[in-house]
Amino acid sequence: MKVKSVAILGAGNGGGTAAADLTSRGFEVRLYESPEFSENLEETKRKGGILLKDDNGEQFVKPALVTTNLKEAISGAQVVMITVPTTVIKIIAKECIPLLEKDQVVVIHSAASLGSYRFMNLAKEMGITTQFKLGETNTLQYGTRFFADKAEVELGLRAKGVLVSALPSSDIDKVYDAWKQIYPTSVAAKNIFETTLNNGNPESHTGPGICNAGRIEYSKGEFYLYKEGITKSTVHMIKAVNSECRALCEAFGFEAKTKEDRIADLGYAPEYRGDLQRQYNSSPIYCNIKGPTSVTGRYFVEDISNGLTIWSSIGRAIGVKTPVIDAIITIGSTLLQHNFWEEGETLETIGLGGKGLNELVNLVK
Repeated sequence: MKVKSVAILGAGNGGGTAAADLTSRGFEVRLYESPEFSENLEETKRKGGILLKDDNGEQFVKPALVTTNLKEAISGAQVVMITVPTTVIKIIAKECIPLLEKDQVVVIHSAASLGSYRFMNLAKEMGITTQFKLGETNTLQYGTRFFADKAEVELGLRAKGVLVSALPSSDIDKVYDAWKQIYPTSVAAKNIFETTLNNGNPESHTGPGICNAGRIEYSKGEFYLYKEGITKSTVHMIKAVNSECRALCEAFGFEAKTKEDRIADLGYAPEYRGDLQRQYNSSPIYCNIKGPTSVTGRYFVEDISNGLTIWSSIGRAIGVKTPVIDAIITIGSTLLQHNFWEEGETLETIGLGGKGLNELVNLVK
């Protein structure tokens, strides 16, 4: 299948950027946003497109469709790209599943959290039997910001080596064939556990975020985690979580990259490979990202409740200890006055509870 038409569901940083980037490269793009957040599309509609700023300069691009009508966006698209926070996967899934068509390739393009398994479970619960193909990436394909109020994208990086998996994993050829036409440098993963365990956000955000909670609140949002919050001491938090995550990867037989190598391979400050603090502090892409502006934002809530809690539950299931991950979940629960041990997603809440390593792998084949 030659991919020409792509529906993008969600007009945040990832969706807005993908719409501009793919349009600039000749794809027919339909950008959708929920009516609840229609303000994200107002300026794009008013201007008739998006101003894309990247290393090639500036280009004004016009997506084929900008809409709050989900059926209109999905109908006839060959690839359906879902670019929403992992915390609302179920919401968008419930809305779009009945509209999906035979052989459409659906990819959850965000920070991986076994979202495709939740998506497929919901399709089964709804009695939907349409034979679409489903996958997810480990992270966003971009280092970017979409300023919806100006209809402008500031694209700092097109990431390389982003993983994409399929559910079931036996569908990887069809999912990857479509996805690599859109993102040629992407890499096929063995299964959805490999993409989930290579989501870098819970490593980067949670430990350093907690360590900087006072500064975040005192600054009233004038804070840059990567530039000022990743220091000689807080970088140890990232490395410790990464070490436990690598142990989980090794148990599954996946490549277990250090944090330094993973972000360098993606294209973030590769010249400083091996010096994690310098990679964060010196990368113009990282340094220009403002936030978190609040301890109730996604760097805390999403990355603990849809990241660390899943990793911890995987560790318990396969017999790999995760003491630092567990400690961050507990401290984060105290800090935010939320019990993430009860509220967070786990293998149990997703429908994979009580399974060992081999059973988990076989269930997603």
